[in-house]
Amino acid sequence: MLDAYISGWKRAFDYSGRSTRGDYWWFILANIIIGLLLGLAAKLVSQLSALQNLYAIAAIVPGIPLCVRRLRDAGKGWPWIFIGLVPIIGAIWLIVLLVMPSVPG
Repeated sequence: MLDAYISGWKRAFDYSGRSTRGDYWWFILANIIIGLLLGLAAKLVSQLSALQNLYAIAAIVPGIPLCVRRLRDAGKGWPWIFIGLVPIIGAIWLIVLLVMPSVPG
């Protein structure tokens, strides 16, 4: 999990190539865990809520390229990332695309 998380941040501006399902979901899990820990810390120390918000915004930077690479690995083009903007069904459809197996090549 740590390797996928570090790799996600190292390739934060790399839209080329592909990312496997494991790379994507381990990165997402690590982000959720860090967000929950920061949220818990923010409940204990009120000044840390700004840090939690800052991390949530910063996590978008590697998240978008990682999602684009994951869609490419699943055989879809980068514009499919916008399907998530469709209310309710779009987010579900994007998750379905992100859990699809890798396409050879």
